[in-house]
Amino acid sequence: MEDMDAVDDRQRLCVQEGSMGYPAHNWMGAFQDGRQELMVHFKEYWRDIMDDDESGGLEKFLLVCEFPMTVARKLTVSTPCEGSYCRALVALSFALSPLWLGVYCQSNFDVNLWGWKMGVFVAITFFIGMMIMRYAPGGDGTMATVLAVPIALYGFVVAATWIDWIADKLVAQLEFLGIILRIPNYIMGLTVLAWGNSMADLSANVTMARKGLANMAITACFAGPLFNILVGLGAGFGVMRSVNKTDVSYVELTPSITTGFVFCFINCGLLLVSGLAINKGVIPSGYGYAALVLYVVYVATSLLLQFLL
Repeated sequence: MEDMDAVDDRQRLCVQEGSMGYPAHNWMGAFQDGRQELMVHFKEYWRDIMDDDESGGLEKFLLVCEFPMTVARKLTVSTPCEGSYCRALVALSFALSPLWLGVYCQSNFDVNLWGWKMGVFVAITFFIGMMIMRYAPGGDGTMATVLAVPIALYGFVVAATWIDWIADKLVAQLEFLGIILRIPNYIMGLTVLAWGNSMADLSANVTMARKGLANMAITACFAGPLFNILVGLGAGFGVMRSVNKTDVSYVELTPSITTGFVFCFINCGLLLVSGLAINKGVIPSGYGYAALVLYVVYVATSLLLQFLL
């Protein structure tokens, strides 16, 4: 490839300063490089699944079963971030994202977006995807921040729709299993739904801790639930207020929710005492065992209250 001095001003706008990657020379080269990049990306992802020594046979089997859904998500969620950057995948996912949004709105809200507005939306995203394919850096390059940030924010919104869609299907399956097995909804929510909803965070946090990023892992343990509580409650009450046209909403804390608040405060107090007051900023390994015991007591207490009250 030519030196970066030979790249025109339009290409310079798409490439982060100091990046090791270069844009394609022409449109034909961009499509040829993009095809190769997509093949390499998905081959490497498949190899990561099959050659991962830390994953057991069951986990590999589940990842293989999930692979088609993973491909679908990757083809609609743009991720122009360093470490997972693939120029062709960013361009293709940006161009195809309206198709998923149309399916999502039709499935979850019974809103039909398949009209001329969708055609305009697809034309815009397809054009932007073409520009990304042509002028964004390939290989191990880094896209310019001024372009990567809005694309990443758009990808975040699309990823949130995937999460909402999957969560909706998961809840429907749990309700179905609860009816078939005659298990009350509050028990399903307290156990299976809670565990399934937290497994991804648990896996990510444990992986970060094993790699020496303990501070990041424990921050994520609190930042994730805090985001869910604050944003979830804030957005939920905001929507309810706009729908009901009222300024006052009366709520009632069920025994399980009250128990959850109590044990959450106990856990935070235990963490502060053991990590700050006693060990001066170092969390002891014994706290992990104490937290597990505390969770078991919380589940047992919640189930007991549900049966007694």
